[in-house]
Amino acid sequence: MGLVMEVHAGLAARFAAQFEEHDLSSVEFEVLMRLARSPQHELRMTDLAAQTSLSTSGVTRVVDRMERDGLLCRRACPSDRRSAYAVVTESGMTRLDETLPGHIQLIEDWFISQLDSAALDNLLDSLRIVRDAVHPGATAGSAGRAGDC
Repeated sequence: MGLVMEVHAGLAARFAAQFEEHDLSSVEFEVLMRLARSPQHELRMTDLAAQTSLSTSGVTRVVDRMERDGLLCRRACPSDRRSAYAVVTESGMTRLDETLPGHIQLIEDWFISQLDSAALDNLLDSLRIVRDAVHPGATAGSAGRAGDC
C-alpha cells in the first residue's frame, strides 16, 4: 500500500503544479473532466458527487466556485425540482482544452512510458477491478439518458 501512496503522491504533485499554471485545482480539473466526458457535458449534482467521492455539500461548494468563475452553470431538472445538473460552459471547455495537452504529456512521461504495453494493460485492468470494488459510484450517471433526473 505504501508503494501505491508513493506513486499517487508523486503523480499528484506533478499534476497539481501543471493545473496551477491554468488556475485550476485538482478537484476543479476532475470536475471539468468528468462533465466533459459525460453526455451533453452534464451530470446530476448527486452523480457528480458520487463520481468524485465528494460529499454533496463539497460538490455544491466546488460547483459554486466554478460557476462564479464561469466554468460551469447549473441547469434545473425539468421533471424533478429537487435535482439539478452541473453543466460545463464554453469557457470551462476552453480551460480544459488548454490544460489537457500538458496533463496528457505528464501522464505519458511519468506513467505510460514507464511500462510496456502488456504491463500497462494488466495494471489498468487491475485498477478498474479495485476501483469498482472500493468506489462503485465512480461512473454514476455517465451512461444516463438525456433528460433523466
